Amino acid sequence: MTGADNQQERLSYLESAKWFLAGFVEGEGSLVVSIKKHPTCRFGFIASPEFFLYQHESGRRILELAQAVFETGGIYPKAGNTKVLVYRVADRRKLQEVVVPFFERYVTPFSCKRTMFEEFRDIVDMMARKEHFTSDGLIRIVEKAYAMNPNSKGRERFRPLDQVCERILRGHTSDIQPALG
Repeated sequence: MTGADNQQERLSYLESAKWFLAGFVEGEGSLVVSIKKHPTCRFGFIASPEFFLYQHESGRRILELAQAVFETGGIYPKAGNTKVLVYRVADRRKLQEVVVPFFERYVTPFSCKRTMFEEFRDIVDMMARKEHFTSDGLIRIVEKAYAMNPNSKGRERFRPLDQVCERILRGHTSDIQPALG
């Protein structure tokens, strides 16, 4: 038996890149579900799940690696700080087919972001089932989005949860009160 026979199989380049990227995602990645006011939508708000990675422009190759591994997304200068680049995946189908399985396989077994990821995954799945097209479904999505990371770097959401839910229900329920006779 030679020494090579006893060695464990080495990871392929792609598998090594994925494990490297998982560590990078843990520190520099964000799973976000924005709740955006939208005047033409039925319920007045839309939910927008997105995955981001941030890196100084000198580390662009890492973001390009993410783009190659995920085979989707784009790299853009960060608004307000063009020295920082952002890799972004916002396509819900790609989030469900590529990003969520990546997190399940490479990130969540050891991640401090596990709970946040589970809420994100639930939201992406709910939207794939078109639950956001009903007021009750959209409210459940909004509640999960607000629960994902309630104190993210000290920033609070722009609108309180009850205000968003009230508006969603108002879009579904008439504001006209029946006359009491």
